[in-house]
Amino acid sequence: MNLFKRIVSKLTNQPEEEDKQSLEKLGDSLKNADLDYKFAQLFTHSGGFFNYCADEAEALQTLNQIIKIEGINNLFCWDKELQNFLNVVKSPYTLELQPSNDAAFITCEYLIAYDGRIMLSHNNILHYHSSRLPEKIIIIANVSQIVNNLNDAMGKIKRNGNIKNLTSISGSQSKMDSSSNSNTKLFLLLLED
Repeated sequence: MNLFKRIVSKLTNQPEEEDKQSLEKLGDSLKNADLDYKFAQLFTHSGGFFNYCADEAEALQTLNQIIKIEGINNLFCWDKELQNFLNVVKSPYTLELQPSNDAAFITCEYLIAYDGRIMLSHNNILHYHSSRLPEKIIIIANVSQIVNNLNDAMGKIKRNGNIKNLTSISGSQSKMDSSSNSNTKLFLLLLED
């Protein structure tokens, strides 16, 4: 890639062609792999932090480690079930997104194996635009939420009804929101169903 294209891609916050091609090559090499393995590889390749958790106890332990290592002091978490996790690890949270939140603890709609993206909706982030989320995002999901591609995810969303404000994030950058922070740290706790 020539120097001009690299500079323009950095200024416009677009992934460089080499990065995109590298992700596509990895995806092609994993086309026959199990969906969970393929998703994990592509998610981490794009800069995300993947944590497999066999049960809720392991998820609690991993969550506690992330909070301590990352120096997280105040999370945005509106989901009542997730608040139970935060109560156990004694981590303060707010029900509304505030400037003082240094992380968000949320769920997601689907994990897309094709390219390692995570699909979010208003069910996960309320009425907030994904670009307003803190720089550190911790997502908890189940293995059953992994789908092959975006078409599969959209088909399931249509069957489920009223889901709006869809967006997707991957690794260290948002794929649909160009205004998103490029230095986002995305942690995934993947729970066995």
